[in-house]
Amino acid sequence: MMGSLKKTALVLVMAAAVLSCNKMLDVRSTRLVTEKNYWSSIQDARSALMGVYGLTRAALTDNAAFWMYGEFRKGDFQAVSRAEMKALVNNELNVAFPQLQSLKNWRRFYAAINAANLFIERSGEILQKDAYYTAANNRLDIAQARALRAFLYFYITRVWGDVPLIVSSFDGQFPQFARSPQTTVLQFAEKELIEAAKDLPFKYDANDPQVGGAYYAQGYGFWKGTLVNKVSAYAVLAHIAAWQQRYPDVLSYTQFIMDNYTTTDATFTNTKDLCASDSGFFARMGPSQILNFSFDYERGEGITAGHLQEYTLAKPITRNTLPVMYIPRDSILQYFDRPGDERFSISLLTGYPLNEYYFSSFNSTIPVFTKIKVIEDGKADKGVFRMYNATMMFSRMEEIALLRAEAAAVTNNTSEASLLLVNNMKSRGIINVDMKNKDLIDEIFAERRRELMGEGWRWYDQIRYARLKPGRSALTPLLNNGGIYWPLADEVLSANSRLIQNSYWLK
Repeated sequence: MMGSLKKTALVLVMAAAVLSCNKMLDVRSTRLVTEKNYWSSIQDARSALMGVYGLTRAALTDNAAFWMYGEFRKGDFQAVSRAEMKALVNNELNVAFPQLQSLKNWRRFYAAINAANLFIERSGEILQKDAYYTAANNRLDIAQARALRAFLYFYITRVWGDVPLIVSSFDGQFPQFARSPQTTVLQFAEKELIEAAKDLPFKYDANDPQVGGAYYAQGYGFWKGTLVNKVSAYAVLAHIAAWQQRYPDVLSYTQFIMDNYTTTDATFTNTKDLCASDSGFFARMGPSQILNFSFDYERGEGITAGHLQEYTLAKPITRNTLPVMYIPRDSILQYFDRPGDERFSISLLTGYPLNEYYFSSFNSTIPVFTKIKVIEDGKADKGVFRMYNATMMFSRMEEIALLRAEAAAVTNNTSEASLLLVNNMKSRGIINVDMKNKDLIDEIFAERRRELMGEGWRWYDQIRYARLKPGRSALTPLLNNGGIYWPLADEVLSANSRLIQNSYWLK
């Protein structure tokens, strides 16, 4: 799929920008692909759908947004020297650095949403024009577009809070929509995911009854780990519920995943495979990456900017002298405080780190975060022009298990919560796990901090923890005053008089 994006993303950008049944301006068309001719063939359907995926990925990687929003903002990483990164870490989001200004603009997300809206509205027209494009094919394609749109709405509500809910496509420019309450947007996203999941397969395999043959003439080996499936949809549903503190629903949604993940060929991942640079979990797409956006080297994908690795890697992985972002040594020792932890721990025999799965150059002033280190084929740094090829994904089975543990602990099912937590810790080499006199919720979030480091979860985990333990979180004042959400860019406000700035940032 990702190999097709280079050829199709431009087509979809063009289509999303200029094709729509909702005419906003009575202007003579200058389109290269007209409305009349574009939605005519099965190739148009594939191109447009793959472009929705591509625009979603582009929105998440523009200025490394996925990690800026979820990992670096008041997170565990510190900036070595760059002023804009120090401002981000300190939650000083109103400073006039171009990168922060860009991150305050939600336009790239609405471009992807508009593309999904357009596909949902127009793709059915192909059924009357191309016999190769069947109703079952269209139903499956629309389910993916609906699921991606729901995911995007969930994502931007976590970033900006209340956002405009736009469910129709527009030509040229959007009309001026006011913000919809976050609860309304999330209700829409949840309903869409539940409906989409009914038409999504477990696997894009000819034997799956909801695929019913080779999907776009490609088999399972081509599609595995690339497209939204039933488990992907339920993972997003679980997090929508968790964000709203509806923990009984989290248990329900995660139960579906626990009951069915093997059907999708997803597995839990050992530490070595998680961190291997050329053959491990992040090195290429696979079914264990639940809703992922890959940069698979074998399919000619990768980016030179906008990836976590651009900020975290340095010698000995790359030729950079220092990383842009790092986790201080004292913090590493504080977070990874369990003997035998394969992710990071100090050997009792040698006094040195047990391994370098998560960190290299630990004994230097600035350690290098090396958990995710896939440059091109993952074997060695080729030079200054680097293609970052580690997959970016929303969730994996370890994350789902720890989210379920969180929900179980909150709903007083302490036995299941403890079992899920201890199992994850044991899978990482921590043998003697004693939870006596421990706060179970604190321990679950501490394990999420260790397990998911660098995967874009830290900020959102801190918010959920602050909601559960307001007296113990440094983010409680931000939570109470609306400071958890990003300010809107000036250009967004100036283009839409119906929008108002998040009140916290008017101070």
